[in-house]
Amino acid sequence: MHVARLEAEDDFAGWRDAARRFLNAAVPPAQIAWRVDGDGSGDLFPSSPIPCSDTESQVRVPRALLSLLRVALLHHDPGRFALAYRLLWRLRTTPTLHANPADRDMIAINAMAKSVRRDMHKMHAFVRFRKIGSAGGREQFAAWFEPEHHITRAVAGFFRDRFAGMDWIIVTPEATIAWDGAALTTGPGGTRADVPDSDTIEDEWRAYYSSIFNPARVKVAAMKKEMPVKYWRNLPEAMLFQPLLRAAGARVEAMVKRARDEDRLPIAEESAPAGRFETLAALNAAIVRDDVPPSPDFSDRIVVGEGPASARLMFVGEQPGDVEDVEGRPFVGPAGQLLDRCLSTAGVDRSGAYLTNAVKRFKFSERGKRRLHQTPNAGDIAHYRWWLDEEIRLVDPAVVVALGATAVHALTGRKQALAPLRDGPLPLGERRMIVTVHPSFLLRLPDEQARGIERERFVRDLAAARQLAEEWGVTPPGLAATVTHATIPPA
Repeated sequence: MHVARLEAEDDFAGWRDAARRFLNAAVPPAQIAWRVDGDGSGDLFPSSPIPCSDTESQVRVPRALLSLLRVALLHHDPGRFALAYRLLWRLRTTPTLHANPADRDMIAINAMAKSVRRDMHKMHAFVRFRKIGSAGGREQFAAWFEPEHHITRAVAGFFRDRFAGMDWIIVTPEATIAWDGAALTTGPGGTRADVPDSDTIEDEWRAYYSSIFNPARVKVAAMKKEMPVKYWRNLPEAMLFQPLLRAAGARVEAMVKRARDEDRLPIAEESAPAGRFETLAALNAAIVRDDVPPSPDFSDRIVVGEGPASARLMFVGEQPGDVEDVEGRPFVGPAGQLLDRCLSTAGVDRSGAYLTNAVKRFKFSERGKRRLHQTPNAGDIAHYRWWLDEEIRLVDPAVVVALGATAVHALTGRKQALAPLRDGPLPLGERRMIVTVHPSFLLRLPDEQARGIERERFVRDLAAARQLAEEWGVTPPGLAATVTHATIPPA
C-alpha cells in the first residue's frame, strides 16, 4: 500500500505530481491511500513511499479534464483524490472517457465540480465586509465566511480584482486570505470572533436596502434557493428579511392603490398661466408668485433654474433636494457637488450651462428632524411640465441632458427605462437629448468599484453632450449627430 500525503485540502499541485508518479510506475488505484497532512487520519497498514520510475506513462490527460479536476478536487468529499486518480488510470484503456456523460465516475466528478462552483458563487455573493479602520489613506475591512468546500484560496484572486482599492481580510475556518493593495497573502483559518459583528455603515446599508426592497417581486422559495438561510447570519440586511416579508402583502396593495390613483390624476391639468413670457426672469417671477404645490408633501419654496439665458447646454434633474430647498439654488447639495466634479472632468463649464429640475419644489416626508426625499409621481411631473417647456423655449439650448428617469418622463411625456436610451443622442424636437443617470444614483451605490465604473460612464455621457453642443454651431442641426434611437416622441 502506497500513501500519498498532500500538504492541504486544496493541494491540487501535490495531487497532480503524485498522480503522475503513480501513473509512471503503473500503480493501480486500489494500492494508493490519499492523506492530507494534519487531517487526523492514521495509517492502519505499513506504507511504501511513492515509487519513482524512469518510464513516462503514455496517458495523456485532456486539458478539459484537468481543468475539471482542478475544480472538483476542492470538494469536501474525502474520496475525491482517489476518484480523480481512478479516472486518470482508466484513461490508459479508454482515452475518450472524459467525453462520456454516462460514465459513473464522470458523473460523480462533474457533480463535485458543480457543487464547488456553486459554493464559489455563493462566496462571491454573500461575503460582507465590515470596516475596521484606515491606514496609509486606505480603508481596511474584514469579513467572515464559512464555505462548504475548500475554496478559500481559490477565490482569493476574485476578491483581489473586485476590491483592489481597499485593504481587506477574509477569515474562514480553514484559511485566511488578505490584500493590502500590493500583495495577496494566505494564512491559517480563524473563528467568527476574529471579525467585528457590525460597523458604522451598516445602518446606512440597511436603510438603503429597505428603500429598494420591492415586495411585488418577492418569491420566498426562489429567494431561499439563491440566498440559502445559512448565509443570512453573515448579511447585515438579514434582520430586515422577516419584517419586510411580513409587510410585503400590505405594501403591494398600497403600490397598486397608488398606481391606480396616479392613473386617475388629471394629467392634462398642468399648472400654466394664460400666456407666454418674453424672458426667464419674468417666467421665474411668475412661477414663484402663482404656483400652488400639487400636494401637501411639497416644500413651500420654488427653486428656479440657474445659468445663462442663452446656454447651449441645459441639464434637467428630478427635483430640488433638502439642501437646494434651503439655499434656493439647483444642484448645490451632495449630488450637485458630485455633478460639479464630473462636469469639470468632462470639460464642461458649469457657469456656461443652464441647470434646472423637472419638478420645481422639494417633495419629502418627515422622519423626526429629517426630511426624506420622495419621488415625484406622474401628476407632479405634469404639474410642472409647462414651466419646463417654457424654460427650454426661452433658453433655446442645442442639447438637453436628462439626468435620470424623472427628467426623461418630463421631457418626453412618458415613463421609460434609462438603459436603452443611453447609447447616443436622441431627438427632442429641433434639439438633441442625451440621457444619463442622476448624480444621486452614484451616491447610492454601496460598492466602491461600482461607483468608479458608473462615474466614468456618467462623465462620458457629459463629455458627449459637451461635444454635441460644440458641434451644433458648426454643423447644420440635421447633421450634428447620428440619431441612434427614434423611439421618443418630440416633446
